[in-house]
Amino acid sequence: MALMKEWNAPKPRHLHLLQGALQWQTPFRQQLELWSPLPHQGWEPCHDSKHSPSLPEKLQGYIQVFLDGGLNQQRMGICDAVAVAKILNATLVIPHLEVNPVWQDSSSFTEVFDLDHFIDSLKDEISIVTELPADYSWSTREYYGTGIRETRIKTAPVHASADWYLENVLPVLHTYGIAAISPFSHRLAFDNLPKSIQQLRCKVNFEALRFVPHIRALGDTLVSRLRYPGDFSRQSSEKYVVLHLRFDKDMAAHSACDFGGGRAEKLALAKYRQVIWQGRVLKTQFSDEELRGQGRCPLTPEEIGLLLAALGFNNNTRLYLASHKVYGGEARISTLRKLFPRIEDKRSLATADERGKVEGKASLLAAVDYYVSMHSDIFISASPGNMHNAMLGHRAYQNMKTIRPNMALLGLLFLNKSMGWPEFQNQVVAGHKNRHGQTRVRKEKQSIYTYPVPDCMCQT
Repeated sequence: MALMKEWNAPKPRHLHLLQGALQWQTPFRQQLELWSPLPHQGWEPCHDSKHSPSLPEKLQGYIQVFLDGGLNQQRMGICDAVAVAKILNATLVIPHLEVNPVWQDSSSFTEVFDLDHFIDSLKDEISIVTELPADYSWSTREYYGTGIRETRIKTAPVHASADWYLENVLPVLHTYGIAAISPFSHRLAFDNLPKSIQQLRCKVNFEALRFVPHIRALGDTLVSRLRYPGDFSRQSSEKYVVLHLRFDKDMAAHSACDFGGGRAEKLALAKYRQVIWQGRVLKTQFSDEELRGQGRCPLTPEEIGLLLAALGFNNNTRLYLASHKVYGGEARISTLRKLFPRIEDKRSLATADERGKVEGKASLLAAVDYYVSMHSDIFISASPGNMHNAMLGHRAYQNMKTIRPNMALLGLLFLNKSMGWPEFQNQVVAGHKNRHGQTRVRKEKQSIYTYPVPDCMCQT
């Protein structure tokens, strides 16, 4: 179904707030506080000089993993694969990245990540090979896709313990010399693991996983053009904020919320939900108002624009959009662009030739956005998700500002059609006072990749 038949371009749903936002002048002091870097919070990455890792003399065999999901889910899987190989004293085969059914990207590990840097960074921790010895060359993804195999582990529970791997995978290694684990998303627990394993996971995620040179080069080009727009002398640099919209069709369908596109949009999203998510979406026993009041609807481009304006970003702000395809295209972004006319993205900042190596490849495009995000002054996401969580953790590791939208508060505020701009602005600022990147200690079952304190960071 063509996009223009799927939905009717919605008018601004919060016109009363939009008018106030367009007329509002942000006080200078609020601007200063908003853009100022985070103070040192008493934590930094752990570097234990007493610990000099060494590989065991005898390794137990080869571990393969097949990773699905998008770029950030695959990153977590790679980190967990390294940790599992360490737990089992096994050699890790470079992980196989599956073709994502939504993004349709077949990029391999070596097309996304700097292989030499990855191996060199971990050479004292685990043994890594790029391909199996000839004796095991039969152990391919295709081999496991054609039948039940004794060397394939399909039963790894979500958040499995280290003991589970020692009891269930190590015997396979002893018998066959190789084990392939699939599925492998979220297959290692975040709790009750040795500190050395936790720190290894963070070392992989925040240090060993570096993008290939051409992705970093394109990222540097985009960052430079954001920092120095039209100023080739580089006399003065500008600050910029990265906004991850996360408002693609997949996300809109999964949320079961209404986004103002009328009956055509509702039907299109319902059809997509049935085909792609196959009944796994929350049944709509809640009304749209109830879902919004619970903070369970992703913010639309209009709503995230109003949030940014309320926080103090003015219409001169350099705003970089890190996102896949926005559902509804330019029409959906038009209100956001009214508030922030200096919006940029990969297409506006780089030429077609410069984008040539990444164009049409979702994982590589996401990697460019990740790189630009990690060099920004501030990062904010329109709703929680893998990119939001990845940035929250990586930027916390480097003590960088990351604004976490208060979804429950915003849902209630946007439902209130009588609230004026001054009250909305005051409530937003008060509700986000401690959501600018202040250190949050990981709680039980929370991801170490989102909250690296205290497992991977030491108090100073």
